[in-house]
Amino acid sequence: MIIDQDEKFHKTIASIEGTHQVQDVFNTFIALYPEDWKQLKINYSKFNRSKQFSKTIPLPKPEVSLKKMIQVWLSKNKKLPI
Repeated sequence: MIIDQDEKFHKTIASIEGTHQVQDVFNTFIALYPEDWKQLKINYSKFNRSKQFSKTIPLPKPEVSLKKMIQVWLSKNKKLPI
């Protein structure tokens, strides 16, 4: 989970010139907010270590999770002026 996700995604897209793809937003977000990226990876690692043997709960990798958050945000906010 990213605190102030809406604001951070908006600032990330504002810093990208021209058109933006999910991968561009992903790379820029990691560059602008390394602490949030680090926290996503830490949470993923903690979850994987805490799983009980033979009880698996599918959890997407941090890269996939962040890209999905970006896709959802972009689809909800594609009409906003940037």
